[in-house]
Amino acid sequence: AAFISIQAFPALLDLPQQLEVSRVSCGSRHTAVVTCSGELYTWGWGKYGQLGHGDNASSDEPRPVKYLAAEGLRAEDVVCGPWTTYVCVLEARGHREGSAPAPLL
Repeated sequence: AAFISIQAFPALLDLPQQLEVSRVSCGSRHTAVVTCSGELYTWGWGKYGQLGHGDNASSDEPRPVKYLAAEGLRAEDVVCGPWTTYVCVLEARGHREGSAPAPLL
């Protein structure tokens, strides 16, 4: 199994240069960021599915939550709890307008 360096203290992380972050939230062992373009990236401990990647895998590297784009959703805000991640989304153009908090679990 791959070693995942889950740390309970702040650590410097390089995101891809083209990403401009507008929101950040930290859970007890995971982190989520919303980009200016409406993408959601998550990383850290994923035992309870709180990373939103459709599995319980943990990750040291930020990964985009592909479900949002696949459903025509744009992330606006994010709040991480101890074992949860909530994201406020807007439906993309061409879909019905509106917003709603959507749990990733």
